Amino acid sequence: MEHFEAGFRKRHRLRDKLIIVVNGKGGVGKDTVCALTARLFYAKTISSITPVKEIAVQCGWRGEKDTKSRRFLADLKQLLIAYNDFPNQYLTREVQAFQADPGADILFVHIREADQIEEFLRLIHGKAVTLLIRSSRPGLSPAVYGNSADDDVERYHYDYIFDNDCGQAVLFQAVERFMTALLRQEQLLD
Repeated sequence: MEHFEAGFRKRHRLRDKLIIVVNGKGGVGKDTVCALTARLFYAKTISSITPVKEIAVQCGWRGEKDTKSRRFLADLKQLLIAYNDFPNQYLTREVQAFQADPGADILFVHIREADQIEEFLRLIHGKAVTLLIRSSRPGLSPAVYGNSADDDVERYHYDYIFDNDCGQAVLFQAVERFMTALLRQEQLLD
């Protein structure tokens, strides 16, 4: 019933726009936290891996999330960054579209690699906060994936950390409390 009710709450507008770089290991609930936030505020989500996945499909990748596929995507992304910084070119275009969109207040930007987070923040002149989502729930993905994109997510110093250790029944309220506090801290919400 909570998730049903959550869809009918009035969304709040912010005083200004906010970009949130979000990160976390596989299975910790990054997409869920972003989706629940979008029920409360005018938020949209993009990912630095999106253009990489589009190229990977042309190479035969079929959307698998196994260790081999994760390593392939991470390696392909590093090649594209080294060649012409293609993932950040994509993110920069998406940020420009977000800035021009009067219907969006929050932009979640999924980025895994610490050096790419730093480069992205440099490109947008640091107008963002960083958020790590983590969880110690049993049954999550392996602790080690064999690629730095997944294995090194906690080696960055994030502005905010959300511990997603609660069950589905109370997750919406936990996200609501956390995001409200974050937005008040950033002076974007009364």
